[in-house]
Amino acid sequence: MPENAGPKAHGGAGNRAKGTYQDRDKPSQIRFSNISAGKAVADAIRTSLGPKGMDKMIQDAKGDVTITNDGATILKQMQVLHPAAKMLVELSKAQDIEAGDGTTSVVVIAGALLDACSRLLQKGIHPTIISESFQKALEKGIEVLTNMAQPVELSDRETLLNSATTSLNSKGVCQYSSLLSPMSVDAVMKVIDPSTASSVDLRDIKIVKNWEEQSMIVNLWEGLVLTQ
Repeated sequence: MPENAGPKAHGGAGNRAKGTYQDRDKPSQIRFSNISAGKAVADAIRTSLGPKGMDKMIQDAKGDVTITNDGATILKQMQVLHPAAKMLVELSKAQDIEAGDGTTSVVVIAGALLDACSRLLQKGIHPTIISESFQKALEKGIEVLTNMAQPVELSDRETLLNSATTSLNSKGVCQYSSLLSPMSVDAVMKVIDPSTASSVDLRDIKIVKNWEEQSMIVNLWEGLVLTQ
């Protein structure tokens, strides 16, 4: 009679194949680990969301201190190691590049979706079904938002001012929104042709800080600014 094979040894060598590390944990444990890491990132910046969001004070390795409630800035300063957590950091970066705002909201929403995934997985629902359902929800969400959206003409200055003011109200400079909102709109209008433009290249607008000025002085210059 052949002997039954004994239990396989678990060691460092058994977790490597051709120099590549392979995690032997159960797939379900890995999923919950990824979800926990993603939720931790979302929870870290959740309290900075909204007009009453709190600022975060971050000190880097050099001792420099940053105070901000901007999600992209906070995540950029955080030392994130977990691969799943890094995905949420990259999500915030992509949102910043694509829209220039909503960097905190997109991470908080992703954290809420991960929390929902955790509850569904605990009920025994297969990950593939969850993924397919999220894809259907995405398509429906795009349809609803498209129907809700209202087109804005670049000639409609009042709507542009309202949009700029809304964005500034959640920033640390909200008390200066009455000054910065029209200046932001004017800066955009100077680098585009309103009759033909469909987007704005923000690289055409340069923000120059003058640290010698002690008071709140902001100017909009059309042309070149040279420092000496």
